[in-house]
Amino acid sequence: MGHFQRLFAKLDKNRDGFVSVQELHEEMRRVGVVCADEKARTIVANSDRDKDGRLDYEEFLGYMMDREQKWKIDFQALDKKNCGAIDQEDIINVFKELGVVISKTNAKRIIQMMDEDNSMTVDWGEFLHHVIINPAENIGELVSSWKHTLVFDVGESRSMPIELTQEETDLSVWRNFILAAGAADAVSRTVTAPIDRLKTQLQVYGSKAVSLGLQDLKTGGLRSMWQGNAVNVLKGTPQSTLQCFLYAQMRKQVLGERDYLSVEQRFGLGCVSGAVAHAAFYPLEVLKVRLNVQQAGTYSGLLGCAKSIYYSESVSAFYRGFRPSLLCMMPYAGVECAVHQSIMSWARRNPTNSSDSKLLFFSFVAFASGQASSYPLAVIRTQQQAQAFTSNSQTSTNILQALAGIYEKSGVRGFYSGMGASFVRAVPCALLNYTLISKLEELLSSYL
Repeated sequence: MGHFQRLFAKLDKNRDGFVSVQELHEEMRRVGVVCADEKARTIVANSDRDKDGRLDYEEFLGYMMDREQKWKIDFQALDKKNCGAIDQEDIINVFKELGVVISKTNAKRIIQMMDEDNSMTVDWGEFLHHVIINPAENIGELVSSWKHTLVFDVGESRSMPIELTQEETDLSVWRNFILAAGAADAVSRTVTAPIDRLKTQLQVYGSKAVSLGLQDLKTGGLRSMWQGNAVNVLKGTPQSTLQCFLYAQMRKQVLGERDYLSVEQRFGLGCVSGAVAHAAFYPLEVLKVRLNVQQAGTYSGLLGCAKSIYYSESVSAFYRGFRPSLLCMMPYAGVECAVHQSIMSWARRNPTNSSDSKLLFFSFVAFASGQASSYPLAVIRTQQQAQAFTSNSQTSTNILQALAGIYEKSGVRGFYSGMGASFVRAVPCALLNYTLISKLEELLSSYL
């Protein structure tokens, strides 16, 4: 019973003789449990016999003994060498049995999550402590929770490829993640669509954007604020998924036998994967900008906009602004990817930096770095995309001339028109993506 008493004392931070939901939640979050708050509340609710909203030692002991009985056989199954402890090789084997390949580096990280005496092995007591805090019901759920501690994906619109482990390049493993991330991406884009439209109008019309937006609101109603959102959703998830997949495949080739990419390599892979994915879906970006900057009712939907461009202009109009867009995407994707992965690699080495709020902040820093490095080119791209019908955006097709034109008209401030709106949009997007992806992936895993 000594190890149970030690665990209870470890969780009872304020030494009041009880384990509260908050204390349990903090320890769960430290070891990377997904949906920690919900699971902490469930444990307390199920074990709290006197219904005072917290667990005394006897109540928590009942929960711990149930977990001990449930996981004893599973631990013996994991301990292939029958030595009373599991090591990196055992972790690799359990992933392999589930059809997943994991690197030695990631197996080491999982061991370190449970290893309390720095022996690089996990005995039964250490494992029991882990499964008490991590309330997985079976080996599959436990492995899934370990995977979540190795990947953190938050960004403005999930356009930045995550540092995928090798097992996640398997298409079968991608299924739930793609479905969950796609649904979360659609929700976050839809919720923030009015801010995104304002950003686009600021890039094209400058200071007139607000008055034009209010005019649209009067003539088209509240619905006009979501004009162009359908094509934005249609473009976003496939483009992000393609970028993540390309990044993961190239990363696997570059890594070889190693387990670490340099900052320069991350930058290069981010540039290439971002550029290819952006080029593949660029026509949809043009349609989104046209729908964003035109008055409500100008086009009869997405197909009407596409037909209008095709018949009144030409096929090449679907790639108007492509050169500055490509030049914009490469440093944006490269800088964001390099900064994000470098920060996350540093954060994972220190548990105090692994809270949700800090990881969200780190992701925002990476996003802001990418935006700041390439935003003037994004302004030129948007103005060229809208060039056919806005007298305010007669931008030269020469990038240097376009930059000079913006500076002459609006000064340095003109290079960053709409960037504030982009930063404002990033916060709710990040929160929605992170919250929904975890919950939806967990929901899908129980049905698929």
